[in-house]
Amino acid sequence: MDFLTSWLEHYGYWVLFFALLLEMLALPLPGEVLMSYAGLLIFQGKLNWFLCILTAGAGVSTGVTLSYWIGFRLGSPFFEKYGTRVHLGPDKLDKISYWFQRYGNKVLVIAYFIPGIRHFTGYVSGVTRIRFRKYAWYAYTGAFLWVSVFISLGKVLGPKWEQYHHRMNRYLIYAGIIAAFIFILVYLYRKNKLQFKEILTNSLEKGIYNFHSMGKVKFIVLAAFAIFAAFITLMIGLIQDFLANEFALFDEVTSYIIHEVFDPEWTVWMNRFALLGSYYVFVPLIVVTALWILIKSKDRILELMSFTLVIVGGEALDDGLRALFHRIGPSSSNYPFPSTFPSEQTLISLTVCGFAAYLLVRHQVKLKFRITATLLVILLCLLVGVSRIFFDVQYPSDVIAGYAFGGAWISLNVILLEILRMLRKNGFVAL
Repeated sequence: MDFLTSWLEHYGYWVLFFALLLEMLALPLPGEVLMSYAGLLIFQGKLNWFLCILTAGAGVSTGVTLSYWIGFRLGSPFFEKYGTRVHLGPDKLDKISYWFQRYGNKVLVIAYFIPGIRHFTGYVSGVTRIRFRKYAWYAYTGAFLWVSVFISLGKVLGPKWEQYHHRMNRYLIYAGIIAAFIFILVYLYRKNKLQFKEILTNSLEKGIYNFHSMGKVKFIVLAAFAIFAAFITLMIGLIQDFLANEFALFDEVTSYIIHEVFDPEWTVWMNRFALLGSYYVFVPLIVVTALWILIKSKDRILELMSFTLVIVGGEALDDGLRALFHRIGPSSSNYPFPSTFPSEQTLISLTVCGFAAYLLVRHQVKLKFRITATLLVILLCLLVGVSRIFFDVQYPSDVIAGYAFGGAWISLNVILLEILRMLRKNGFVAL
């Protein structure tokens, strides 16, 4: 690796081009490390960011084009006979071919982030005779996305490159695998929509068979339960990491990146973002939501009680958790209650704003209105979290924990509200 970085410093773009070209031909070269090191050289003013991305993207695109035509010309008989010598034996060939046949060419966009896959996608695409025009569109798009991410990462890390790049590269690989998993789920859902609906319906009926009259509440309860289970899983992982003191590196790297991306000129905006997580926003939102419930809702008392429980219970939950874990934040001396795990601002922002948005759109028919409200809540919570890290008030892991605990609390209350709504409708609860 040292000789590659030395060559990169001396010969710049040519090394970047040919190293990535050769990696796409399945040579064992550390592409991610090389690209992130190029980002460090950009930070030092030795290379140009745009030219690095252009050169690296061209190298990758040339490599995957060559591998495609090699696979196309040699065909499957060659790889079945000699493929094991280049780590592309019949088993791997069949496995990657199955991926393309089942999930389509779009997997080429994210395959670069998956070790052991990106090196052979060109060969397999050629062997399986995918139309080159379609292959090139997805492969080139993924190539420039991949190189842009890792080169920009190196530029952001700057002088901390040597200390952090191995861990950050691993995080990005994990992110690529997660993205691939999400893509596969979305693709399978779109291809088998009717079967998925049938499976979901059957599972729901087995779980809540005595609630046949729930109507659309079925979908809401099921979706809320799935979200609740996801947040609970995340909570358990965060608690385990907290008890094992494994947050230090994550907090250091994330804080460094936030401060590199947002310089001191962002201070005014960050103060505004911080206000989004305060009662200057919460109180008007609570009043508007309460008025909306009184005017529009048929279950006024039930929804007002649920909203009150979310607000009061969220505050109590946050205070209890911070007292339980008692983690002292980075700026503890300036606050009367210095414990910061989980973040009070992100937890309360997500619970109050999220549940308010849910009540406001619960009876809305228009999908665009619901999507807009959801995106606004996500954006608001993200901005609040970034401001906490920017001002060194809380650790990044505190912010993430606030999202996790808040998400679990709000999804639990959505489940309870909808079940109580159903029970009231059927005469089991008088509210």
